[in-house]
Amino acid sequence: MDDGVIGILTTGLPVLLAHFAVTLALLGVGVACYNAITPFHELELMRSGNTAAGLVLGGNFIALAIPLAATLATSLVVLDIVVWGVVALLVQLIAFAAAARLIPGLRGMIETGNTAAACMLVGIQVAVALLNAGAMAG
Repeated sequence: MDDGVIGILTTGLPVLLAHFAVTLALLGVGVACYNAITPFHELELMRSGNTAAGLVLGGNFIALAIPLAATLATSLVVLDIVVWGVVALLVQLIAFAAAARLIPGLRGMIETGNTAAACMLVGIQVAVALLNAGAMAG
């Protein structure tokens, strides 16, 4: 019985680690793209004590991770993870762009530490992430 478990670990663990590494890399790319398109600099604002910026950045990680997790759970090969992961990230970036247009003055609100605006943005992003993940899990 131990040989079976060891055999499964020997063949399955490298696949698991490769899939996880690819998904983690996609998350990093997604966060970098998000930071590039946002009109505010969350890390700088957060370092200066801006709670709203910290909420937005943390929410972004969660909102990007949710559909990536669904992709990881439903894909069997790395190429599927990459293709659907990129689609998931694009949907999330579009969701941010739409939210930024729907919330007039968002940049100023986040930069001045308006946590209500940050919570609204995070709520929109997480809601879209959950729908995105559900659609991908199909």
